[in-house]
Amino acid sequence: MRRFVFALLLLLAVYLALSRFTEVQQIAATLRRGNGWWLALALLLQAAWIVNIALTLRAIYRLLGLETHLAHLLPLAVSNTFVNIAAPSGGMGGMALFISDGRRRGLSPARVTIAGVLYVLSEYFSVLCAVAVGLWVLLRQNNLTAVEVGAAGFLLVVMLALAGLLVLGASSPPAFERVLLGAARTINAWLHPFVRRPYLSEVRAHEFAAEACEGLAALHTNWRAYLPPAALALVGKALLIGLLWALFLAFDQPVTAATLIAGFSIGHLFTLVSPTPSGLGVVEGAMTVALGTQGVPLSAATVITLAFRGYTFWLPFLYGFFGLRILHHQWDREAAKEEAPA
Repeated sequence: MRRFVFALLLLLAVYLALSRFTEVQQIAATLRRGNGWWLALALLLQAAWIVNIALTLRAIYRLLGLETHLAHLLPLAVSNTFVNIAAPSGGMGGMALFISDGRRRGLSPARVTIAGVLYVLSEYFSVLCAVAVGLWVLLRQNNLTAVEVGAAGFLLVVMLALAGLLVLGASSPPAFERVLLGAARTINAWLHPFVRRPYLSEVRAHEFAAEACEGLAALHTNWRAYLPPAALALVGKALLIGLLWALFLAFDQPVTAATLIAGFSIGHLFTLVSPTPSGLGVVEGAMTVALGTQGVPLSAATVITLAFRGYTFWLPFLYGFFGLRILHHQWDREAAKEEAPA
């Protein structure tokens, strides 16, 4: 089954790359026109951003009493990016990857699931912090539209719903179980005309609710325990803003802090709320327009946006493919150790 899922993800990735091959060529041609030193700095900032993702995951795992090495979390972090691109779901697509990895390492599936949800929440939180500043900048300049407000509101609602579900599980396990069973029954009712059988097991939903509540009990009640992952998530956004700044300099385009934050926040917002893989085709337009409203010439805004997407979408997409392969090799090695005679 695992090989089938990997093959399916690979097929989706190949289709995505081939269908956007012209865009990849445009990005490569764009980067060749930039200043090599500033482009190299952008690459270093990108590497720091990826390491920061792994550090954020480690901080969240430790919050739940799960110990794992940074060397393992690095391929898991880039693999999560690859899965979320190949199978877009607002950052939730990599959840199955976390669970599968946890099972193979003997970690509690419930705690790993909660760790995955906390990681998504940390991502939403840090994006909304950047978006709040970006919307304030646009509001002061009378450039704010209902589209940006609606997208930010949608992301806020999703974040609050996820956070509320965690709070419910920690405070009232019976109510949490009823919510999960209700969700399972609703999904089964929707899919019954197509699959002609219960798609989700209510028994499994009951078991998962019990496991999840056990995992939620491991969460710290001291709010200070949540500061490290929250701070690391914010550092990640700061690194991406620094990457965007380096790209402005690489193409000899002056920029202000307000322009950087407004352009980045709108672009990253639509990375999460767009129905396309990581906002493919949507972010490019939204970010170009956002930079244009800040006085950046359209040609420069287009070039910088394409370069930024090359660093934050296509290169992580490539890294993620190899990260997934490394992860699979690690799983195979651990399985071989378990099967070897003592």
